[in-house]
Amino acid sequence: MVDTAPRTASKTSKTTASRPAGAAAPHDRPAASVPANGDTAATPQVDVAALGRQLLGTWADLRLIARERAAQPELQRIEGQSMAEHRERVLGQLKILVDQGAIHRAFPKSLGGSDDHGGNIASFEELVIADPSLQIKAGVQWGLFGAAVLHLGTEHHHMTYLPDIMSMKVPGAFAMTETGHGSDVAAIGTTATYDEAKQQFVINTPFRGAWKDYLGNAALHGTAAVVFAQLITKGVNHGVHAFYVPIRGVKGGFLKGVGGDDDGLKGGLNGIDNGRLHFTNVRVPRENLLNRYGSVAEDGTYSSPISSPGRRFFTMLGTLVQGRVSLDGAATTAAAMALTIAITYGNQRRQFNAASDTDEEVLLDYQRHQRRLLPKLATTYAQVFAHDEFLVKFDAVFSGAADTDDDRQDLETIAAALKPLSTWHALDTLQEAREATGGAGFLSENRMVGLRQDLDIYATFEGDNNVLLQLVAKRLLTDFSKQFAKADAGAMARYVVAQTADRAYHGTGLRSLAQTIADFGSTARSVSELRDEPAQRELLTDRVETMISEIAGRLRDARKLPKAEAAAAFNRNQNELIEAARAHGELLQWEAFTRALAKTADPGTKQVLTWVRDLFGLGLVEKHLAWYLINGRLSPKRAQAVTAYIDRLLERLRPHAQDLVDAFGYGPEHLRAKIASGAEQERQDEARAYYAEQRAAGTLPVPEKSKKK
Repeated sequence: MVDTAPRTASKTSKTTASRPAGAAAPHDRPAASVPANGDTAATPQVDVAALGRQLLGTWADLRLIARERAAQPELQRIEGQSMAEHRERVLGQLKILVDQGAIHRAFPKSLGGSDDHGGNIASFEELVIADPSLQIKAGVQWGLFGAAVLHLGTEHHHMTYLPDIMSMKVPGAFAMTETGHGSDVAAIGTTATYDEAKQQFVINTPFRGAWKDYLGNAALHGTAAVVFAQLITKGVNHGVHAFYVPIRGVKGGFLKGVGGDDDGLKGGLNGIDNGRLHFTNVRVPRENLLNRYGSVAEDGTYSSPISSPGRRFFTMLGTLVQGRVSLDGAATTAAAMALTIAITYGNQRRQFNAASDTDEEVLLDYQRHQRRLLPKLATTYAQVFAHDEFLVKFDAVFSGAADTDDDRQDLETIAAALKPLSTWHALDTLQEAREATGGAGFLSENRMVGLRQDLDIYATFEGDNNVLLQLVAKRLLTDFSKQFAKADAGAMARYVVAQTADRAYHGTGLRSLAQTIADFGSTARSVSELRDEPAQRELLTDRVETMISEIAGRLRDARKLPKAEAAAAFNRNQNELIEAARAHGELLQWEAFTRALAKTADPGTKQVLTWVRDLFGLGLVEKHLAWYLINGRLSPKRAQAVTAYIDRLLERLRPHAQDLVDAFGYGPEHLRAKIASGAEQERQDEARAYYAEQRAAGTLPVPEKSKKK
């Protein structure tokens, strides 16, 4: 059994805790310095064990079991394999997961599962540690193909299809995306037309753009697919529905009417056999319609428990939200691994004589290196806490504990807000960590380039990030308009007066003037306001609310315009809508971090986490300083103080950087990066010992420059 518990520390010696091989030894870390504000109180220490447990979240024990599994060499990626070798290895790994009982958790108890939806996702996300291709191919098989049968089908489909899906007897594809339609699922071209005489659906991809594309398991391994198509019966199109369709025979060849291509080599995830499928008059029995939300009787009569076609469509797609949930978690894990590697290396790698005549400086002692990595660490912490709350919400909806329409809409909105932020952050972090580790980071043996390639597509699949944020913005606009849907004239008048007063207060610079007077030119006074939790909340919340209210004002009359003009009006505001949605997602993360902070018991850990939270929150303000200045939310002096205080936070957090990444709990068997294995520390120790020995013996050559002096 591999020890995968977070690296722990005793209460009496928290910073000298047992760590993954390669973590900086205590004497190699900077001494705890007095904070820049002159506070001489004892420097706080992090309880790595307690923090590690907190980071594991609600399903901590299941995550630890999953990490033990991800540490098994037979489940890990072998760098340098050919595409064909990688594909076959990952296929075999899925069978290992079945043999180890790792995939049943979300399936019904009647079929040997646990009906544990949150625990299933928590466990599944950890597979990214072993190989992102394994995580995604497992997601295709059980999180998309199997989940579509589970959530869109009925008891008949569960009993008929799920056992073979769970056992890998039937590998399958999730055939939704088309070459011509990716995010716009409602407009897909594939049709399923009901033939009353034979009681069959006839499936066709009537033109090249309607081919199903980019499908995992489609190129080689899939023998069936859940195919999404426009359901047509009695000459009426009832919109997109899902059908269980066999695609290959026992010898591996396509069945009659089915064809396809191999997508071939990709920019990453080459352990997955992505491919295309097309259908020409492929017939399946009427019972192959996954009919939880829409049925067709023998005579072709259509019926549905949801009368609204639009609401029916979004309900069906909402049942498949778990893909976005798992991507949010897996992307956060990848960022945490990259930062663990880069910060561990930065605590050991030495370069340039800045403060010593004999020893070079540790990279992480340089402010620029701290600026590159520590804000990203703060964001990763925010994402960890936000993801756990997200997963709890997902579990409540899918377990039925909180399964109203509002609950499902909230879940979909959270998914659309957080998945873009975490996947973009993972890509940015992997790139920065790669650069921060120099040429060593470019070697595949140190994981960064491979992870960066594999996670690139996370920003696109399960919903393009910009499209998802647009969905969030539309929900924010809808909620905003609901506030006034039944408002009387007096309420509307009061709102207009308040908005006018707000614009006068901010727009004329009165707020900035008030801040300037309050601060009296003092950076200390400015900082005291900025580090205040309510002040940070107000700054972040105000930005979201102001952006949405301004856009809503501009679009208020758009619904009365002809369709083309209304679309043009929306398009003119699209960029600002997406920025507002992104700000909303960032606010969700800050709020989750703040709630997690309130649950932190150890005083030293709480103090350090407070600095991390402040670094995240003020980092968001710094990123959008132009908005805060233009809109009169901050005075120039207070805006200047944001950056000054961030620099102070970096100083304070520097001694705790290793503890903060050690708390993620990744050992060398997870990271598998030589530069984080202790090898760099050994090289540095060897070099320093060599020069120290020469100095002691008096045999060290004298530099030419000092000789001239």
